[in-house]
Amino acid sequence: MGSALIQPQVGLFFWSAVIFLVFFFILRRFAWKPILNAISAREAQIEESLQKAEQARKEMADLQSSNEALLREARAERDEIIRQANDMKDKIVKDARDEAANAAALERQKAMQQIEAEKRAAIDEIKNTASALAVDVAEKVLRKEFESKSTQEEFAKKVIADLGQN
Repeated sequence: MGSALIQPQVGLFFWSAVIFLVFFFILRRFAWKPILNAISAREAQIEESLQKAEQARKEMADLQSSNEALLREARAERDEIIRQANDMKDKIVKDARDEAANAAALERQKAMQQIEAEKRAAIDEIKNTASALAVDVAEKVLRKEFESKSTQEEFAKKVIADLGQN
């Protein structure tokens, strides 16, 4: 018995081949095309996914480079704004210094004019006081000197004579 199973028999071989061919044709007719279609669809889906992934990678690279460009542009704009702000600050400080210097010069000039006016007024006052004192002194001296009527007449004649010569 054990040896009969191992030995090939024509009938068993024939029926095994027939069953295999029938099974093969049935599979080919009903299962082979759907399996191949499913495999093809899966292959197409994988290919499409790979293409989408590649496209997404390229888009990400483009986005990254555009982000870097925007970042560089923003930094350049920031630097320009800072430079303009510094220039404006320097101009405002310079203008304020110039204005302060001009105001100080104007105040200094006004002060000098006021000092000069007060100086002239003081000199005029001193002159007026000195001349009033001189007249008072001269009057007192002349009164003392011309107490006598003859001295007065003699002085008047001398003044008239001096005026006549000039």
